[in-house]
Amino acid sequence: MDVLIIGGGLAGLAGALDLAGRGHEVAVVERRAYPFHRVCGEYLSNEVRPYLARLGADPAPLGPADIRRFELSSPAGRVLRSPLDPGGFGVSRYVLDEFLYRRALAAGVAFYLPATVAGVAFDAAAGRHAVALADGRTLAPRVVLGAYGKRANLDRQLARPFFQQRSPYLGVKYHLRLPGLARDVIALHNFRNGYAGISAIEDGKVCFCYLTARQNLKDHGSIPAMEAAVLHQNPHLRAVFRDAEFLYPQPEVINEISFAPKQPVEQHVLMCGDAAGLITPLCGNGMAMALHGAALAAAAAHDFLAEKTSRPAMEAAYAHAWRAQFGARLRVGRAVQGLFGGPVLSEAVVGGLRHWPGAVRALMRRTHGQAF
Repeated sequence: MDVLIIGGGLAGLAGALDLAGRGHEVAVVERRAYPFHRVCGEYLSNEVRPYLARLGADPAPLGPADIRRFELSSPAGRVLRSPLDPGGFGVSRYVLDEFLYRRALAAGVAFYLPATVAGVAFDAAAGRHAVALADGRTLAPRVVLGAYGKRANLDRQLARPFFQQRSPYLGVKYHLRLPGLARDVIALHNFRNGYAGISAIEDGKVCFCYLTARQNLKDHGSIPAMEAAVLHQNPHLRAVFRDAEFLYPQPEVINEISFAPKQPVEQHVLMCGDAAGLITPLCGNGMAMALHGAALAAAAAHDFLAEKTSRPAMEAAYAHAWRAQFGARLRVGRAVQGLFGGPVLSEAVVGGLRHWPGAVRALMRRTHGQAF
């Protein structure tokens, strides 16, 4: 086997399609069977469209929402509005991941699912990895891509520093139907110690996803009680809960969301997607970064497998390309994150930016990339 990809999310599926298209033998290990929901804002910047087209995975057949405008509200409900450059589209992970999975199967990618990786070790003498699955099987790929998301037990086995630190954040996602919602707008609504994103996806549905501090949940005991006590303080969010039809009874929830810096290469594994670094959801560009990271990893792996470069050169080139593409975005994202959450500061920032539209567009440029 040439390449094993751990994780079948956006980065994993795109990387698999990319490398299979270059003629390599690729397999993906994913712990769940498609299709399934993920906690995600489900908005993609238009910068990804050329890459998806090259992969033979143009999303147009999925009927995504065309998103061109941006709104940001303070906890008290004051609203900032701006054009959204370069624009983007909304599509659920339930639909998009299944779509990419089917494309990857058709391209000859092998899938191990549902399956979990228990350990990864590199055999320098053999020039291969030994990847142990939890069911006892062992795989021996020449290259491993880590695309398994924000946090996994594999991070513990690889002794990644961020894994030792508790993160105060959790994410919650619903799908809704919401009459009257403008389908070309992505809106971010602030509340105490958190913010919520709402935007259209396919089939007339809406993605409603929020990030908050675990302390909010601890203080109120349950997600519904927390929503009523905290999120409802923002009048725009109160209207969402009042008017929307919630399409599944329980939300998707994820804990321990860490925005701490990570390394793009760990013990000879090329990390991509959220496993390499997570931009704050407030910046709305995590899905595009996952796809772009997959493109960089696939290009580096291909050069190595085609014997154009050595393993150390592959790893160094990928790490350099990843940091050059995303390092500044992540730093800006962490800085922007610090401006929100506290009601007083959030009110001041939104109030100030309402009168400084150039600053809003400059922040968007700093957290988004060029078409690739």
